[in-house]
Amino acid sequence: MNGLLPVQLGRFLIIAGLALVMVGILFVAGAKLGFGGLGRLPGDIVLHRKNFQFYFPVVTCLVLSVALTLFLWIVSFLTRK
Repeated sequence: MNGLLPVQLGRFLIIAGLALVMVGILFVAGAKLGFGGLGRLPGDIVLHRKNFQFYFPVVTCLVLSVALTLFLWIVSFLTRK
């Protein structure tokens, strides 16, 4: 049973690394192709004053939360034995 933990940890690190690479590619592609509007969605709070700017991406946080929840649910479902 001691040999099982390193194997599971190794698989988890590989999956997490691949997920980070995919997210990085999406960010780079989004910036270059112009669909990186994830931060300028309707509902995000932006306040502009004379010497002050405040930005809070409420809707963007909700969208990312739902996407991450779905992704983790799918990974959990596929790795279930």
